[in-house]
Amino acid sequence: MPSLYDQDFYAWANEQAALLRAGKLSAADIEHIAEEIESMGKTEKRELVNRLAVLLLHLLQWQFQPGRRSASWVATITVQRDDLTDHLRDNPSLKSAVDQAIVDAYRKAAILATGETDLPRTVFPPTCPWLFEQIMDAAFWPDSDHH
Repeated sequence: MPSLYDQDFYAWANEQAALLRAGKLSAADIEHIAEEIESMGKTEKRELVNRLAVLLLHLLQWQFQPGRRSASWVATITVQRDDLTDHLRDNPSLKSAVDQAIVDAYRKAAILATGETDLPRTVFPPTCPWLFEQIMDAAFWPDSDHH
């Protein structure tokens, strides 16, 4: 017989929260609770990588397609920087994962930039050319005088 965890995750989550709040730890599904908490942490790290990938993609486009720069790109870059700032404020321990997140995000961003720009992959640097501080700096616009 499938467990509530397998049949109806939402109902299981609410049931487990009620058991924990009532102090009924022996009745709680500790193993699945632990798995879900770990999964939530991985989700936060994935969001960091995904947001960085979008930001890096647009910074690459900004640098390598100056003729196509637009208010839309400015908005996307600005919003991603803002969302990343919020995400790191809400998850301060993720700051220790930023260097690896940039490596992972840049790999994705360079692949996406190849598709978005129709430029060969070899046009883009093999590794991220910017420091995290630059990536997040509102005044940083690669190879431009935009402020």
